[in-house]
Amino acid sequence: MFYQILGFVVQLVEGLVAGTCLLRLLFYFQNISLNPASGNSLGPFVMAVTNWLVLPIKKIVPPIGRFDSASFLGAYIVILLKATLLWFITANNHQNFGFVVGVSIFELIKMSLTCLNGLVLIFAVMSWINPESSINYIFTRLVGPILKPIQRVLPLLGGIDLSPLVLLAMIQIALMILEGLKGQLLFMFL
Repeated sequence: MFYQILGFVVQLVEGLVAGTCLLRLLFYFQNISLNPASGNSLGPFVMAVTNWLVLPIKKIVPPIGRFDSASFLGAYIVILLKATLLWFITANNHQNFGFVVGVSIFELIKMSLTCLNGLVLIFAVMSWINPESSINYIFTRLVGPILKPIQRVLPLLGGIDLSPLVLLAMIQIALMILEGLKGQLLFMFL
């Protein structure tokens, strides 16, 4: 029972920190300032959760164009640390550390898709509840460019934009495919 509680707490912390690093990466990619003076009410939260990890990495690993390498690497390090800790705790040492590294890559992709899923859901709900709020503006900037290609192909149906629903379905399909690939990887290493 102790290991279950510890595993839950470790996964909770991993989800918060790595997920926020990925959110920071998306803010950087979409050129959205983290400064609260710019109207970004999520910026202080993102900085508070990630600065301790991302800023030191940024001194070593610079961004590549619009890709914030430090945020990406920070998310991966957190996921890798969680996987390594759980590897030691579960005494699953019959597998080599390369297996842990590989599984961590899959977990990073899965977390990225899951975070995108959450952003799309929040965007859709906010656009119905309070489309004029400043927080909705942030979510529109984050999710809007991802929805644009779908919106070009899918017309409004009765004045309703179904592109978020299509994107959510695509994310779910991608998660299913990813789990299948991860299962094949596990099978190869066992």
